[in-house]
Amino acid sequence: MAPRLRIDSIAWFERPVRFRIPFRFGAATVTAATQLFLFVEIETGDGRHSLGATAELMVPKWFNKDPALTPDQTVEQLRRALVIARDAYLERQVTDTAFGHHAACHAAVLQACAREGIPALAAAFGPAQIDKAILDALLRAYGRDVFSGLGENIVGLDARLTPDIDDEIIGGYLRSRNPQPRIMVRHTVGMADLIDALPAIHAESGCRYFKLKLSGDVAADIGRLGDIAGTLDAGGIDYRVTLDANEQYASHDALAGLGEGMLSRPQFENFLQRLLYVEQPLPRDLTFSTPLGEFGKSFAVIVDEGESDYDSFPNAVALGYRGISSKACKGIYKSLLNGARAARWSAAGGTRTFLAGEDLTCQAGLAVQQDTALLAFHGIAHSERNGHHYVGGFPATPAEEVRAFRIAHPDLYEERDGQVRLAIGAGALTIGSLTQVGFASGVDPALIRSAATDLRPSAEH
Repeated sequence: MAPRLRIDSIAWFERPVRFRIPFRFGAATVTAATQLFLFVEIETGDGRHSLGATAELMVPKWFNKDPALTPDQTVEQLRRALVIARDAYLERQVTDTAFGHHAACHAAVLQACAREGIPALAAAFGPAQIDKAILDALLRAYGRDVFSGLGENIVGLDARLTPDIDDEIIGGYLRSRNPQPRIMVRHTVGMADLIDALPAIHAESGCRYFKLKLSGDVAADIGRLGDIAGTLDAGGIDYRVTLDANEQYASHDALAGLGEGMLSRPQFENFLQRLLYVEQPLPRDLTFSTPLGEFGKSFAVIVDEGESDYDSFPNAVALGYRGISSKACKGIYKSLLNGARAARWSAAGGTRTFLAGEDLTCQAGLAVQQDTALLAFHGIAHSERNGHHYVGGFPATPAEEVRAFRIAHPDLYEERDGQVRLAIGAGALTIGSLTQVGFASGVDPALIRSAATDLRPSAEH
């Protein structure tokens, strides 16, 4: 029986993050963003009090790509989603399971956000952060690490939001997980990144998985992918690649042109054998009205930004998609339930479906550790990890906090040139230290909270 809890307070503060180099994805170029740090205090049904924490970068122009909105306006929507979610969770002055609190608030939060013009992907940001911090607090209350805690379903995950699977399937999936101590890093090649640098990146870090951003312009993308293929082939790298269009292909015809362009050119012969999947090629408003057809037969395609609710994955599979991204910023419960679905569908003997490890720019510390632990729990072998490349280290972070993470996670971080940053060896992160009490962090949440100069209390924003 999953423990029950009451939510006593929800508060947060923000920290600016300046990027080391510009990150260009889709139509956006990001050079700085704001990182959210959120804290939840709970009391369990048997009288335990606990504090949990999480962090997430509020990336402009990803959750809502509406060209009529400025980057700052899209971030304001995330802040508003947080307020709406906070109020919904705190209004429930009852004890419930961690997932029970989420399930009770989910629809109301999406509806309230929709009335204010906030799309579902941005609306989910608020509950996603609160749920992560609740999980951290719950694990700390019972002295459990995230892998054993989720394996025993400490959150009370059930099928009330996913009627296509049942509680037995969900429980069986959670119990069957066998997290590995390492996860391969998939290095992102943004639209502004230098192609010629890829061999040096491989030589320095050992990375051989690459995520290649697309622009939506067929001719330009074919030309750039051809240059990348030539560079990787010439370097003798045993590489694997994924493609990410970030919704930039405006029609199925344009997407078909991309596929035909690669399949018809001999220069892509080796590249295509190493291409794992294509991510979110169509705009989210076309994703669930456009069957993939022949493109979906030639390439495995996954949904990312198009995930708006708990029915997104089965709806996408019916249209020819094969997978969906796991991102903690979209919600840990969506990720876990989609994992159970993919395992069930694949075991049933149909087309293999899967979860993919993607990232916005998870920063060093809580954000990257919690998201990586979620991927490791699923058994996902490789993931995009952008923070180490576009930001690097712990910018604008108090020295005491940086030291605490370095000491608590000596396998995950290294000090180089006076800066503590992710330690990537042989193309992978070693993550054994994530197996300790709490949601993948050995640092006391109170230490992080003590650095806040603008902590926003539960009762106001």
